[in-house]
Amino acid sequence: MLRWAIIFFIIALVAALLGFGGIAGTSMEIAKFVAIIAVILFVVSLVFGGLRGRGPR
Repeated sequence: MLRWAIIFFIIALVAALLGFGGIAGTSMEIAKFVAIIAVILFVVSLVFGGLRGRGPR
């Protein structure tokens, strides 16, 4: 999921360099949204992984 955020960020940079402001802004918003979702899912997986713990060996 973080890969998609990086891809949209690169699209936004290229669009900004070429002068396409609307596309650049939209791509940055999508990149921020995807990055935030990725961080939230990472934190949730850390919490559930910590709560579950390891079983006896």
